[in-house]
Amino acid sequence: MIARLRGKPAANTPEGLILDVGGVGYLVHATPAAVRKGETAEEITVETYLHVREDTMQLYGFADREERELFLHLLSVSGVGPKVALAIVSGSPATELRRAIVREDAARFQAIPGVGKKTADRIVLELKEKLGDPTLAPASESGDAHVVARDALVELGWSLLDAERALADVDDELSPEERVRLALKRAA
Repeated sequence: MIARLRGKPAANTPEGLILDVGGVGYLVHATPAAVRKGETAEEITVETYLHVREDTMQLYGFADREERELFLHLLSVSGVGPKVALAIVSGSPATELRRAIVREDAARFQAIPGVGKKTADRIVLELKEKLGDPTLAPASESGDAHVVARDALVELGWSLLDAERALADVDDELSPEERVRLALKRAA
């Protein structure tokens, strides 16, 4: 298995990042964080996972080991393939996704394209025990504020995906009301 690649970012295509390693160009389906690394440096290191099927071999790339580990855990969930797992890991930082699993916040995963209610519930159910971390288990105030704000936007008619996107870069110190106000102001 190819676990890590270090090389020069040669191109960024719709299919992924092309990484030149010793004169060989590897097509890596990468997370946005890994792609951003390639935009700012002449040489980068990406953690990788080689997915082998009978008809194809695909290389997936991650900015750090934590992203790759979460990706591998997601692959162990019934009904989650590498494309869906990559979409999930690409949607939010790995620590936030782990926290959502531990808090049983399946709605967080339903906001990701390709993940329905049953798959989101399965992710939470199957990974809660594996990812159970005492430091993540208690819901933090900022995590609760995020869920309250997201649910408020959904009640106002926003889709779950749009609500998650609107709240993605909002300050964690804000109250739910301030988060909703800021999201509505940005949308206007």
